[in-house]
Amino acid sequence: MNKIKVLIADDHAMVRQGLKTILELEDDICVVAEASNGNEAVEMAKALKPDVLLMDINMPVLSGLQAIKILKESSERYKIIVLTLHQDREYLFKTLQMGCEGYVLKDAESSVLIDAIRSVYGDQTFIQPNMTNELVREFQRVTLYENDKSLSNNLTSREIEVLKLIAEGMINKEIAKNLYISEKTVKNHISNIFKKLDVNDRTQAAIYAFKHNIKV
Repeated sequence: MNKIKVLIADDHAMVRQGLKTILELEDDICVVAEASNGNEAVEMAKALKPDVLLMDINMPVLSGLQAIKILKESSERYKIIVLTLHQDREYLFKTLQMGCEGYVLKDAESSVLIDAIRSVYGDQTFIQPNMTNELVREFQRVTLYENDKSLSNNLTSREIEVLKLIAEGMINKEIAKNLYISEKTVKNHISNIFKKLDVNDRTQAAIYAFKHNIKV
């Protein structure tokens, strides 16, 4: 029987070891590599071609989001399950928009993660059950304005730049550094963006950017 080859990417050694121990108790799963940062995850994935990647979001060198972006834009098809502490719908929707096949919280039962790996390996999408309501709510919110393509015409060129970086998942400090402006200026731009797009938070703004192809 062919085993499902899994690559674990997490910057905590104890987490990686614990996951490996749990997963290798299953007859149909084997861990082929462990990465401690996003850069290692990308390099190992390209070299080993695992069937499923377990990807943490917060990692050094390259974040999980950056690693996902690189892998999903490559010619290979990588199946990625985000394994994270983040229960925010912002991260859930963001990673699904990027093409990830699964989303599981680190405090989930081991059986949930194992089900996720088998489901994703079988070409299905797996969202941890208690997170699906967040996804549905966000989708409902998106439909309120997804057909309004004229709103972005009211944005200045700088506001569009800021919106693109919001869609990339950057926080205010990162946006300020990227655009060589102050965090206060970033906050002002974001406030104007929310008002012009008639959205209430960064998640809605990011979804608007994706839906209307306003990307970096």
